[in-house]
Amino acid sequence: MKRSEIKRRPLADTVLASLEPEEKEYRENYGIDRLYFVVSSTGRKRWELRFKKPDGKWGWHGLGSYPDVTAKKARDKAQEAQRLNADGVDPITHKANIKASRDAAQANTFKAAADLWLEKKVKDGRAEKTLAGINGALTNDILPALGSKPLNKITRADCANLQASIESRGAHNTAEKVRVWVNQIFGLAIARGMTENNPASNLIDIAEKAPAETQYPHLVESELPEFLRALEMSSSGTIVRTASWLTLLTASRPGMTRWAEWSEVDVEGALWTVPAVKMKMRRDHVVPLPVQAVEMIKDLQRLTGRSRYLFPSSGEKVPVISDASINKCFALIGYKGRMTGHGSRHTCETLLSEYGWDENWRDMHLAHKKAGLKGVYDKATYLPQRRKMVQWYADYLDALREGMTEEKRSGFKAAVNAG
Repeated sequence: MKRSEIKRRPLADTVLASLEPEEKEYRENYGIDRLYFVVSSTGRKRWELRFKKPDGKWGWHGLGSYPDVTAKKARDKAQEAQRLNADGVDPITHKANIKASRDAAQANTFKAAADLWLEKKVKDGRAEKTLAGINGALTNDILPALGSKPLNKITRADCANLQASIESRGAHNTAEKVRVWVNQIFGLAIARGMTENNPASNLIDIAEKAPAETQYPHLVESELPEFLRALEMSSSGTIVRTASWLTLLTASRPGMTRWAEWSEVDVEGALWTVPAVKMKMRRDHVVPLPVQAVEMIKDLQRLTGRSRYLFPSSGEKVPVISDASINKCFALIGYKGRMTGHGSRHTCETLLSEYGWDENWRDMHLAHKKAGLKGVYDKATYLPQRRKMVQWYADYLDALREGMTEEKRSGFKAAVNAG
């Protein structure tokens, strides 16, 4: 209908819905409290309130578009704005301040930090399969629980409940990954000044123990101190005990350790170079050795240095210790079915990932083959970086064995950032 046909006020809903646009935008007095209905030349409709500013001048305050804002909602908004106006508050400024506060809160939500973290993962060239797994966890578990919450409002209980909800469905592997990723997201948020705290920092201490894996059982951080002290007191022979420690400290595949040759080890340079013919990657694999491993190898050299192999056997069929030797060493100290030589790789990867060491360095250290063209063309060994990482890991295991304190833990975290 045309506005000239309006017969009464307040304007009825049928009038509001049927008012036609004109060549120029126009306002019609709704009929209550200086509330106006605006119709643009394109037909769009909205509400405006006529109000007096603190300086005495008149102004217009937008209350929203019609029909999203109904007549009733517009009246309620007008009354609230008039109350503010009566108290000397400019409703436009008040609205802008509320929006600014809301925008600031949204900019510091967990989702905002997660988006930045995921963007960095993409830029860092993470594998498509890895990104798919991350996106699945974000969509299904992490963001529904934490996404809309401001970072500073997320509690340790929120993070613990997220972990417990995943564990409750038996998805312990997913729970472990989510714990690592949530930690990393908070780490990025702290680095960017979005928050000062990481309420997910100690989730590993309350993580539910996963069912024993039939193939590669491994330990999480909370289980390591007792294991390391038990291994230190192992009654196994020097050769097997040293092989077990070397596997643990370097996160090498047990077979790679068992078949290690003295010609591959540069004791002074603290390097162990495994030729391509022995590697799944089919290229030489250089393992930087931490000080602890070097000292053990030096002691071992006095015992087996004249042999071809670091860990020769006393039998004739196989020249090196058996493939069951390392697992038997762990079993004899009470960890049968709980820790294996290959499981030490899982333990190492989890800890290094948990504390934020670069994925490329970890993959190279663990001799993981890169997928696709990256595996063909990327020949980087990251040796200087990995030297720092493996020494950090060995020192961290020592600290766990001796008794980790919060002061020590803070020092290790700082070392990761410095690395």
